[in-house]
Amino acid sequence: MNTTLDERPAAVITGVSTGIGRACAEALLSAGWRIFGSVRRQADAEAAAAALGEGFTPLVFDVTDPVAIAAAAGVVGEALQGRTLEGLVNNAGIAVAGPVAHIPLEEVRHQFEVNVIGQIQVLQAFLPMMGMDPRWQGKPGRVINMSSVSGRIASPFMSPYAMSKHALEALSESLRRELMPYGIDVVIVGPGSIQTPIWAKADDINAEQYAHTGYLEQLKGMRSRMQAFGAAGLPAGDVGRLVLRILQAAHPKTRYPILRNRFLMWTLPGLLPRRVVDRMLARRFGLGGRN
Repeated sequence: MNTTLDERPAAVITGVSTGIGRACAEALLSAGWRIFGSVRRQADAEAAAAALGEGFTPLVFDVTDPVAIAAAAGVVGEALQGRTLEGLVNNAGIAVAGPVAHIPLEEVRHQFEVNVIGQIQVLQAFLPMMGMDPRWQGKPGRVINMSSVSGRIASPFMSPYAMSKHALEALSESLRRELMPYGIDVVIVGPGSIQTPIWAKADDINAEQYAHTGYLEQLKGMRSRMQAFGAAGLPAGDVGRLVLRILQAAHPKTRYPILRNRFLMWTLPGLLPRRVVDRMLARRFGLGGRN
């Protein structure tokens, strides 16, 4: 048995099968980090391990499964040999779409189970080894919560996703203040459209289930817009490199938006009156208001 202490900084990243999570793992590995990355299926674990190589350890768990998360935390804790976990990137998540007046509530609940409750379960499992528990010695860890532009700007038909990201941002703000006595920092990353498989899943939106509503044509149009947003988005590697910079920074900011057309898509909506933003988004989504 090899008992040599591995002194590389270590991080846990959730959702490394594809997209942003995979890009974060690649960026940190290239900088000499040791990565523990979560996937939901054993086949994905084997594929990730083969692709990412030495320095990467797959963890098989769904963020909604507290038993599997606890088992994964045991694997990480044993591997760390008493040294602190320096990074936790809460990236795993899903996007649920639909009009508020008609969306099935079980879909909304599932959105929150994954994007909010799941994140808390991961945090509770790994925060002790980031410096909250004195049995782990070393540099206090840093949490990066992967939010979205939707964590500040809520688009029509995306309210479940936007609500979950707004909640994640509130969680991050409270948590950062609660962890100050331990020296553990919490940073939010808010991507806009990124070239990841989540946009290819736009076809999974079943617009026809809303055929009895007044939103069918707008929802069909939203599917094509989502695919276009993804195609025009930033490479996932840009987010991975940003996460690495945040983990290496001596004094990071509390929030980092990352997207194309930053002024138009992020800065300007924050400066304009809300009614003006309403009209802009209504035109984009084909929603004409009554006079």
